Amino acid sequence: MSRMCEGRVVVVTGAGRGLGRAHALAFAAEGAKVVVNDLGVGLDGTPGPDGPSLHVVEEIRAAGGEAIAHGGDVATSAGAASLVAAALDTYGRLDTLVNNAGFLRDRMLVNLDEDDWDAVVRVHLKGHFLPLKHAAAHWRTEVKAGRTPAARIVNTSSGAGLLGSVGQLNYSAAKAGIVGLTLVAAAELARYGVQVNAIAPAARTRMTERTFADTMTAPDSGFDAMAPENVSPLVVWLGAEQSAGVTGRVFETEGGRITVMEGWRPGPTADKEARWTPEEAGETALKLLGEAEPPGAVYGA
Repeated sequence: MSRMCEGRVVVVTGAGRGLGRAHALAFAAEGAKVVVNDLGVGLDGTPGPDGPSLHVVEEIRAAGGEAIAHGGDVATSAGAASLVAAALDTYGRLDTLVNNAGFLRDRMLVNLDEDDWDAVVRVHLKGHFLPLKHAAAHWRTEVKAGRTPAARIVNTSSGAGLLGSVGQLNYSAAKAGIVGLTLVAAAELARYGVQVNAIAPAARTRMTERTFADTMTAPDSGFDAMAPENVSPLVVWLGAEQSAGVTGRVFETEGGRITVMEGWRPGPTADKEARWTPEEAGETALKLLGEAEPPGAVYGA
């Protein structure tokens, strides 16, 4: 039986550890050739002592797969361009991009420095935009040359981006932005044969095992619901040709559970067909809120 991603070339950013590593290994196990990107920084984005992408490449090759390492900064145009070029120069094609790179600098709002805001938004949001832009430019060129790809992009949002998370204002804002980026990119790139989806995973990584220590501890026995490997099967399917027709969607995935997330949509409404007074607007807003579904709880609130 052929493997799901046989012959496909897949780029995974932030693939040196955690979820990215699990994704890279899972794609390789399904026959993909993998470009393993990781800058090798610490949890807060500062330079680390080694290049973890090389270790993942060694794991893939030891299992009989094909992979190369890429250590560029995908939140720079040069780094993102070289990432796409690495796939094309080595394997002659690019089929799937998985945007996963990121780090945390958690602070409460009043203690959040501008540098911490900029750094987190940069790696998560700009680090999604630039690889997506350069990959999309390649696929558009392919279409113009008469070769329509079965291209796939999988972005990584978070429950913090969907519901908010106390103490993670910068991270929550960036992850919410990734959802908006996903929806617009899916609409714009459909004409080129590119599908764009996002996941909001819950798993044990360097970022979560400190922030959510109580829920991320591995059990002594039985199913390890927080293992990052639980998230990767959905990512592999979204990155494969078998997901044809699925685009512009956000999936929450945790343990053995997959949920299609349904975003903002109109709820109760009222139309005066004229301008409200402030008092009327307030009375009407309260009436509509009484008819509306309550909002989801913010993490940590």
